Amino acid sequence: MKAEMARWQDWAAVVIGVVVALSPIWVSTNSAARWSMIVLGVLVAVAGLANMMSPATEMVVWAMGVLGVLMFIAPWVTGYSSMMGASWTSWVGGALTLLTAMAALPEGSRMHIGHGGGLAAHH
Repeated sequence: MKAEMARWQDWAAVVIGVVVALSPIWVSTNSAARWSMIVLGVLVAVAGLANMMSPATEMVVWAMGVLGVLMFIAPWVTGYSSMMGASWTSWVGGALTLLTAMAALPEGSRMHIGHGGGLAAHH
């Protein structure tokens, strides 16, 4: 891997993932929150590293987006939404992961999402 080949989105995913995975050190958690944050954070960081190694693999970017959504909904799904520090870490980390994944999508994919009635106008 050449450093100049890594996009900012890949580095952002690694940083977001590491921060979320390590956040149980400084935010109050229960077992569900701790493991959700560690597992999802590590997976986001690994997705960022995988994208650095193989930037042409669009599937990794889509997986990162799914992980962002899972991270965002984790406080409600696993029952730690009342723990403000852990919840906000998951919500912000999930939203940033999803936005990062969207920014990492190749331009062609962004223009043709849902071909024939998709999200973007076709010219």
